[in-house]
Amino acid sequence: MSDYRSLLRELAVPRLVGSPAHTRVREVLKRELSARGYVVLEHQFAVRRTAGPAALIPVGGALAAAALGTVLVAALWPARAAVACWLLAAGLALGAALFVRRRGAPGAVGVNLIGVRPRARITLWLAAHYDSKGQPLSMALRIGAVVLAAVGVAGLLGIGAARLAGHPWSGTTELLLEALALIGGLLLLGNRVTDGSPGAVDNASGLATVLAILDRLPAGTPVGVLFPDAEEYGLVGARALVRDRANLFDDAALLNFDGIDDRGSAICFVHRPGPAVTAVATALGAVRRRFLPVVVDGLEFGRAARECATIMRGNWRTACVVHTPLDGAERLTLEGSDAVAGGVARALATLFPG
Repeated sequence: MSDYRSLLRELAVPRLVGSPAHTRVREVLKRELSARGYVVLEHQFAVRRTAGPAALIPVGGALAAAALGTVLVAALWPARAAVACWLLAAGLALGAALFVRRRGAPGAVGVNLIGVRPRARITLWLAAHYDSKGQPLSMALRIGAVVLAAVGVAGLLGIGAARLAGHPWSGTTELLLEALALIGGLLLLGNRVTDGSPGAVDNASGLATVLAILDRLPAGTPVGVLFPDAEEYGLVGARALVRDRANLFDDAALLNFDGIDDRGSAICFVHRPGPAVTAVATALGAVRRRFLPVVVDGLEFGRAARECATIMRGNWRTACVVHTPLDGAERLTLEGSDAVAGGVARALATLFPG
């Protein structure tokens, strides 16, 4: 149970929801929890292939079309016509996103894993999602694309309002903003979900960290385990747990682990503060943040748990690897996971003495 490197190699394989490798990884996790004395329950839910990140594709395309259309129309028509054209395109972008999210047919069945000890009342959950996804853009590039698109869109809206009010505006500034929206939109348009990333940091390392914490705790510690599925499709599994198993979170704390790299420093993304979150952040010497430009299961769990935080470790170089084929087991020594597991176990020992 302590050969975490071998375990990482089993877990860090491309495992998009519904794929054969995804099923094999789930069975590995059930084996590991059972070996540690946990009873494993399964919670199934429907996953739409067009949920979450896939809904951004038409938004990106419409943003690109809107920016390009504005450039062309502004060169031929009066300013008011250009503004009307851009607002129509922006409306089409939102409409396309809503259509994709609502009309997508179920594409797979997700399975959340719930690990509990017999006759134990859980007062703290350790969570880590077990699915992975690949994308043409790394997390860092995707964040950059969103920023470019958002700056361009906001600027174009401001220019439209100024023009409608009869105020002059710099043509050079307008072209720059249109270029930003166009570049950001095209990047988002091309960022499709694939099964091309082994997901070692995101999130096989989080899974290994949870199991390493369990190995450091006394058997009687009132700690349960949640391995949510379909996080990469927009927190679908966590949302289903909060909706269907709300009783699990009654008066319970939750620590979510997502992206534990060897490099960088520990980060505590605080969703709902409390004594357990404070103790863990202090033990890890973690930087505490109330906002980060990432989408993690803790955002959903924080709505139901008494207190909740997501623990991460890494830096900007980590974000440049996540969701790419470079996120493989060979780049990790698990030193970061070991450090996080040790710090969390020490903190929990003070919360649950004996």
